[in-house]
Amino acid sequence: MQEAAGSNPVAPILYSNRKWLNPGWFSLLILLTNDDGIDSRGFTLLKERLSKRHDVLAIAPEKERTCVGHAITLHKPLRIKKIDEALFSTNGTPADCVLLGTKVLMKKMPDLVISGINRGPNMGQDVNYSGTVAAAKEGAFLGINSIAVSIDARQDYLFEDAVETISSVIEKSVDIEMPSGILLNINIPNIKRERLKGFMVTRLGKRIYNGTITERIDPRGNKYYWIGGSGDNFERTEGTDLYAVENGYVSITPLGLNMTHNEYLNVLRDHFKAVDRT
Repeated sequence: MQEAAGSNPVAPILYSNRKWLNPGWFSLLILLTNDDGIDSRGFTLLKERLSKRHDVLAIAPEKERTCVGHAITLHKPLRIKKIDEALFSTNGTPADCVLLGTKVLMKKMPDLVISGINRGPNMGQDVNYSGTVAAAKEGAFLGINSIAVSIDARQDYLFEDAVETISSVIEKSVDIEMPSGILLNINIPNIKRERLKGFMVTRLGKRIYNGTITERIDPRGNKYYWIGGSGDNFERTEGTDLYAVENGYVSITPLGLNMTHNEYLNVLRDHFKAVDRT
């Protein structure tokens, strides 16, 4: 976390490159990406809205890369295509987009990486598969404050309302401290903004997947498979992201990059000490 010169050394600075244009009005350097592809409406509307106040560079996969997780492309060349001013596409993954944006297209590290707005939620176990969340994780790996943004819908997306909500989140978070190795996973109910009940800081919930795999036969008589199934059912536990969104709240979940299960460390240590003595 960087501190502004001459500032109180304990005062949190979330956006190190921000430019104060006048009291209460600041401008950020933002890298925007997604996993739904360059033509996604949520991505396009968010770029348009944020560009009114902030300096935004946007780069997204040339086609949808949903559920690719944190894949990085190592075995084929990556290409960047300029679509418009500060708008680029690539044949890479969402995580690739963050690397290309920060290492190739931008002259300095951004204040903020935003991944989204994703078509569909990313809650509970979804975060392990999501290309949207992975892009934000890549930003956090690089030491950049990062957020993943998703809307809880499969059709009839109210992106315009979601865009205003995200703009509000950015403004409200300008003076909070983001610890190293943390990203924010934000899920927005697909309802009119005036109907939102507010923000709820949450932990990950638990989806209940039916785990369907469909077997079919191709024209040559060979079997092939579609991995599918629904994860719409979930444990309705208060304080989780799934509970918050179902009840009309914007869910904000801090996710950590350190996957160590600290509570289990001592259990394992005690076990293997005992094993060594036998």
